[in-house]
Amino acid sequence: MNRIIIFFTVLSFSVQAQVNLNFDKRFVECEDKWVAFKVDEDGSHQYGFIYIDDQAGLTLNSEGTFKPKNDGSFEISKMEGANIKVRLEPNNVKVAIIPEKLFKDLQIKKIPEWLKLYKTDINTAKRQYKWGFMYNGWNECEKALSFLLKAKDLDPEFEGLAVEIAFSYNCLEDYYKAIEILEYEIKTNPSNAYVNKEYIFSVTKTDNIEKATTQFYNSIKTIKKDPYQAENCFNIMQFYYIQKDKDNFNKWYTELKKWPNENKQIDQYAELMKKDLN
Repeated sequence: MNRIIIFFTVLSFSVQAQVNLNFDKRFVECEDKWVAFKVDEDGSHQYGFIYIDDQAGLTLNSEGTFKPKNDGSFEISKMEGANIKVRLEPNNVKVAIIPEKLFKDLQIKKIPEWLKLYKTDINTAKRQYKWGFMYNGWNECEKALSFLLKAKDLDPEFEGLAVEIAFSYNCLEDYYKAIEILEYEIKTNPSNAYVNKEYIFSVTKTDNIEKATTQFYNSIKTIKKDPYQAENCFNIMQFYYIQKDKDNFNKWYTELKKWPNENKQIDQYAELMKKDLN
């Protein structure tokens, strides 16, 4: 059990190099990296190690604070007797990756000993898939794809893998690669709502809009309580908006209104498009 009381050990070390930190990285770009936060009121930097917990997601293992001094040394406050882990939101807060030349002065190792506890299943399809799924959710689709393709090498038939790879390709605007995957998935699993959504999205980004509309009507018959039908309508409607096809846009605007929708942005964008086109 972690202790609640935190004790700080304040140390001072001489450093030869000027501190040069670039606060240009988001949390999602810092997996397995030591990072520093921008200075607080007393000129100190909080710092720690960012990793991914397969349950909690992005996590900071907080180490303490350091403060550059005028004489070229650091005043370091390390947390002793406590293990402070902070769950991080994948937002746009910017941190600096601490360069290796400062590791010795900050008394840190490039790879903390405790990290191995989180790497026991790294060579499994399940682990690679889960990391790819998380990075797709954070809109880091190129990185997600690297994990998902590793998962494919380990187990090409891993459940949910194919559509997640297609999601990455859609995110990267490589729609024809996504379609190639999803056309097979649609045939083998026609009642999968997620597969159907990704397929319709892919096709609306090509010139084969008839395929998207046909699949939409097929899905009504094959998928019960499809949570994505409003989104599917929106994507088809958006195609016609881009084409300035007023009649078909209005047809799909009407269709959109038939389906339950908790995504208020879809309604907002639909209204803006209707106003602009009509």
